[in-house]
Amino acid sequence: MKTKLKQLLTTTTLFLSCITIASAQTTPPPPGTAPAPSVTAPADSVNKAKKDTIPVIHKPVPTLKVGIMGLNHDHIHLILSEYRKGNVNIVGIAEPDKKLWEKFGKAYNLPDSLFFDDLRKMCTTRKPAIVLGYNAVGKHVDIVETCAPLGISVMVEKPLAATLEQAKRMEFLALKYYVKVLTNYETTWYPSFQDAYNTVKQDSIGLIRKMVVHDGHQGPREIGCSEDFLSWLTDPVLNGAGALNDFGCYGADLMTWLMKGQRPIAVTAIARHYKPTVYPKVEDDATILVEYANATGQIEASWNWPFSIKDMEIFGAKGYIHAFDKDSVEIKVNNRVRGYKAAPLVAPADAPVAYFTSALANPLRHPDDRSSLKYNMIVMQILDAAKRSIKEGKRIVL
Repeated sequence: MKTKLKQLLTTTTLFLSCITIASAQTTPPPPGTAPAPSVTAPADSVNKAKKDTIPVIHKPVPTLKVGIMGLNHDHIHLILSEYRKGNVNIVGIAEPDKKLWEKFGKAYNLPDSLFFDDLRKMCTTRKPAIVLGYNAVGKHVDIVETCAPLGISVMVEKPLAATLEQAKRMEFLALKYYVKVLTNYETTWYPSFQDAYNTVKQDSIGLIRKMVVHDGHQGPREIGCSEDFLSWLTDPVLNGAGALNDFGCYGADLMTWLMKGQRPIAVTAIARHYKPTVYPKVEDDATILVEYANATGQIEASWNWPFSIKDMEIFGAKGYIHAFDKDSVEIKVNNRVRGYKAAPLVAPADAPVAYFTSALANPLRHPDDRSSLKYNMIVMQILDAAKRSIKEGKRIVL
């Protein structure tokens, strides 16, 4: 009897001890009391639990087949970064310089099978829906000459062409073969600029009277552009000009957009050559005055500024807008000033890949925007008139 009683008491004590331990592990400690050490499960069991309970979400693979022409434009890093992220389906890259194959193949882990030394060969083999141009501006026309007869649309980095004559040839081919020929500007993807445009469209500042656009930096060599890029960017034939084409095109494009495709009445321009030892062949600073029926535009393009800037000022009949940079906006109306950060852009108008995918799917929805051929033919007329004005020393009437 005593033995059974002793066993019962021992069992009860153990049972109560277990309850006490369990309570200590599940009840939060009072304030000021250090928490009890937690028990960590083995890593492999945790990983197994994650696999069992968390579904794996795969990013959809883009279906639009994209080809690339050229690797000697430093903006190529932007599209290849999108490729590395899985945001664009690049099916082929045409580039005659095989040293660039090796350079970018290593940098972005590109398979050798992507590379071709000839654009036509790449297009007929891989059949892209669009080819993006990352080569010399003076060779943009060659891309359209090859792609348009094959029914392939093209999007080139700004500006559209090196000369107005080249642009007219590109326009002819686009219309003949019913393909898109688009131009990519960095400022197209600036929320601040879209916000400013929307404000003007709502008549919040009245009719536009003056526009001022600054685009420039310290100089392409000074900021570290690659030698492959500089070899044509600073050439009057391959780039069409220096800072005038490189940065003047931004203002011409933005003003054409703000003025809803109006053709200017006249253009007057001056150019400066502040760094002849650095840029011996082309001007490194340009100012372009663009006259409209009821407004004036001033484009300031430079490779000579102490810092990089891309901004836009719009003076209306009753207010003023300043887009300082990619995001910041200030509006002044009736002596009231409001500064704010512009709302993010909405797809497909928020980035080049989404944009050209939409443009190809819905060809009638993009006839009058900043990337359109219609507006960029006017841009090329402004740039051509500016060059003529500089050469002839007079105001050019269009």
